[in-house]
Amino acid sequence: MASLFTKTKLYLEANSKTWDDTKVTLQNNSDENGDFISSWNYDIAEPTAEQLASYETTGNTQEANNTVIATRKISYGSWQDQLDEIYTDIDAWKTRIAKVKSDNPKE
Repeated sequence: MASLFTKTKLYLEANSKTWDDTKVTLQNNSDENGDFISSWNYDIAEPTAEQLASYETTGNTQEANNTVIATRKISYGSWQDQLDEIYTDIDAWKTRIAKVKSDNPKE
């Protein structure tokens, strides 16, 4: 399930806005009612539950891709190590990077 943050961010982007912590606050009171928007100071209407729900699929895909990207970044190693690897054996580097990408596909 996509987070409220992701769905709210997608709603803002769809309305040509960017996330700004001074204009929106998300909250969870630990009362089992879940996350909610506690303050909204944009010049567009606060999204309804239905509008946020419409971003569920896109949000799930985006969050999955963010996880893949983080995994890839760790697997790639530092750019310094990659440059050394390229200098030493570019074909081995290409093969290793291709495997990282195939093992961690984007959706």
